[in-house]
Amino acid sequence: MSALVPKKIFFTRGVGRGESQLQSFEEALRDAGIAPYNLSSISSIFPPFAETVSREEGIKLLSPGQILFSVLARNSTNELNRMISAAIGYAIPRDQSKWGYLSEHHSFGETEKVAGYYAEKLAAEMLASTMGLMDKLVWDDNKKEYVLEDKILTTRNICSTAVVLKSGEWTTTVAAAVLIV
Repeated sequence: MSALVPKKIFFTRGVGRGESQLQSFEEALRDAGIAPYNLSSISSIFPPFAETVSREEGIKLLSPGQILFSVLARNSTNELNRMISAAIGYAIPRDQSKWGYLSEHHSFGETEKVAGYYAEKLAAEMLASTMGLMDKLVWDDNKKEYVLEDKILTTRNICSTAVVLKSGEWTTTVAAAVLIV
């Protein structure tokens, strides 16, 4: 039996608004381009040798109703003027035969930049701790990413942030890493 290891991965985000929490979630998935699929939640491993593709390229490879493995960050509220964020961070090792990490972060009151960098930091910390090099992890201001000697190839994030604009209206933010087998 062959292993079910995804070969491609893409990142997406969306914001939705509606009269119910469910409606706002559906609208956020539509905004992210992943509403016509069955999302199956997975944990935090970025597969070895997986190729990162654009959202547009990834969606072209899918069929409506398909089961998609995804790491999904999601946040919802109907509290007027409340800021919400959903972010996915990732850290990929230089040796792509090794796995990397994906992380999700859901927050209130954080800007897109703050929430996104926090998710990115979580992924980088998980990768560094796996390598036993947590004390060597540093932020490189020039590269705008976390570095770990010569062990990390890249760290990045995608984040969706929104503010509830109307009283009684639900707002949902989503960010997702979608893995394609």
